[in-house]
Amino acid sequence: MALLEVTDLAVSFGGAFALHGVSLQVEQGESVSVLGANGAGKSTLLRALMGRAPCVRGAVRWEGKDVANAPTDALVAHGLALCPEGRQLFPAMSVEDNLLLGAYLAPGREVRRRLDDVYGRFPLLRQRRRDLAGGFSGGEQQLIAIGRALMSQPRLLLMDEPSSGLSPIAIGQVRDLLLQVRDAGMAILLVEQNVRLAIEMSQRCYVLNRGLIEAAGETAELVKDPVLADAYLGGVSEAILS
Repeated sequence: MALLEVTDLAVSFGGAFALHGVSLQVEQGESVSVLGANGAGKSTLLRALMGRAPCVRGAVRWEGKDVANAPTDALVAHGLALCPEGRQLFPAMSVEDNLLLGAYLAPGREVRRRLDDVYGRFPLLRQRRRDLAGGFSGGEQQLIAIGRALMSQPRLLLMDEPSSGLSPIAIGQVRDLLLQVRDAGMAILLVEQNVRLAIEMSQRCYVLNRGLIEAAGETAELVKDPVLADAYLGGVSEAILS
């Protein structure tokens, strides 16, 4: 049984469809990418999975149970967590206070244990835990955002454009962290435009275009298709594939 199985999912805002029958699945401990250009519906898909966009048709099954349109807190309790595009931190709050927001469902003693675990992954955040989040670089803020998501101890981490606006060095840091999380057994659903990151992170991917899945398969093979790459991925250079 898949950890997450999405079948014929449609999302509509005011009668206008943003997703038109999307189907995908993520297995236990698997990393899967969803590729596509701006406006393809990638962020809407993640919002729908977290109960933050209206599913008007189809099913979202978590370990076989339909959780479409379930409240976000219930989905977090099931084991889903979203690291949103743009990070969406509270810049006037400390690093630690931002992290604690990710554990709002956890009992008190458990919160401290989770915080220690996150600090073990992010020594920089421990050192600067009292600093305001707004004073960090974009790459450092992305680490805070990932840490906040990990505070809920998810079984499936939803990542929305983690490379957006970051330098190549910062992207490499984020990639290395996500690879550590993946290799520790956590499933990841990665929404991205960065094809290189998707290749490094996942064996399987889906290509989303205007709310429809245009292709699905092995990530490295799909991005080699010149027609697919030119039509939906802005072209893929040999340097990315090498």
